Amino acid sequence: MRLTCEGRGRRMVKFAKWNSAAALGLALSGVGAHAQAPPADAKPGTDAAAAKVSADATATRPRPPHEPLCEKPGACSIQTFYLHNVSQPNDANEIQTAIRNLLPPDAKIYLVPSQNAIFLQATPELIAEAQKVINDLDRPKKLFRLTYTISEMDGGKRTNMEHFSMMAADGQRVTLKQGSKVPIATGSYSSSGSVGVQTQFQYLDLGMNFDATAVSIAGGAVLKSKVEQSSAAGDTVIAEVREPVIRQATLEGTSIAKLGKPLMLGSLDIPGSTAHLDVEVTVEEVP
Repeated sequence: MRLTCEGRGRRMVKFAKWNSAAALGLALSGVGAHAQAPPADAKPGTDAAAAKVSADATATRPRPPHEPLCEKPGACSIQTFYLHNVSQPNDANEIQTAIRNLLPPDAKIYLVPSQNAIFLQATPELIAEAQKVINDLDRPKKLFRLTYTISEMDGGKRTNMEHFSMMAADGQRVTLKQGSKVPIATGSYSSSGSVGVQTQFQYLDLGMNFDATAVSIAGGAVLKSKVEQSSAAGDTVIAEVREPVIRQATLEGTSIAKLGKPLMLGSLDIPGSTAHLDVEVTVEEVP
């Protein structure tokens, strides 16, 4: 009877040890599962925020130095662009400056003024960009016909009228002169071995002088003009030399002219009379 109880006791002890081991295993398993599960207070956007921080850190990293365009063989080529609508050296310089500011510093650009040509050494992509800039800037300039009308008015009546016409390219200066050259003594001298006194003369343009520049705007042009009228009004004796007396009137200013419509610039009085000159201009675009 004692042996039976002891055997039963041993079995009871083994069963208790097995239950303890099983409970310990379940507890450890639960702890592992709890450690792998996300915390209850974790937010769904945590991963996105971490990714953004990583991207910002990458963006603030210094960029690698610029690699030379033509370092690799065959990476660059040379292209020659001929400018077809350039009439002044400044026009070609402006186009070259625009291309130089657009392309990287190591792109090689050369201007040949005698040929109105630009040489460019760069990659095919940059050459295509330069071609687009040239196509946009190298365009024919507008051509204007400027007609100045000088009307002599006396007592409200027109007694005489003259027309002066000239062609002006957009943004370029043009001048017109009509009249006579009058000599004026500027000095005299005598040298050893010469007979008498030598007199030096300078010639002045008397008549009508026009100086104009027209810049195209929508529907018209900004016109900067100078109209000068001069004439001889007798003469006088200075240091035993007879000199002419020059009478002069000048009208100068900037105005906006609409195409095809006359524009009154002003009036010039004629000294010694009741008459005056009305100055009018008409700007027309030549097709």
